[in-house]
Amino acid sequence: MNIKILYFFMVLLLLSCNKDAKHTEVASDNMANDIVKEEKQSIKELKEELKAKGYQTFDYIDEKTRDTIVMQQYFIAFLKRGNNRSQSKAEADSLQKLHLAHLGKMYEMGYADISGPFGDDGDIRGITIYNVPTLAMADSLANADPMVKSGRLEIEIHPWWAGKGLPLR
Repeated sequence: MNIKILYFFMVLLLLSCNKDAKHTEVASDNMANDIVKEEKQSIKELKEELKAKGYQTFDYIDEKTRDTIVMQQYFIAFLKRGNNRSQSKAEADSLQKLHLAHLGKMYEMGYADISGPFGDDGDIRGITIYNVPTLAMADSLANADPMVKSGRLEIEIHPWWAGKGLPLR
């Protein structure tokens, strides 16, 4: 009797593994199709699309790979310690929640690609990299942050160039 139960569970396990393998295969095929679609956009098309949206770009040839790298202008906002740090702990905690919600919204809307605090207690508290076409737009979005509005943080923005689509490592 115990052997029959053991065989039953082994067959059940094999069937479930086969179902997972089929699901993984379908997911892998879908991901491969998405990658092929992304690769089909030529450098020329990418540059034209970015230019039409108002972005600044230039390109160069990577010496090792001989690939054309499209450089896009982003805007890096340094979030610096502000002059108004007199809020109560409850007010500061509330502002922090609003600040994180603002940064999350910027990411979800596609305006900010990366944000995060620095790991020390220096005057520069963190950064946000804005993926927008103009300094004025980055400045407006950064200054809409509740922490900035309260004076707890100040913004310093600089144009910053990075390879379009290159991953963070």
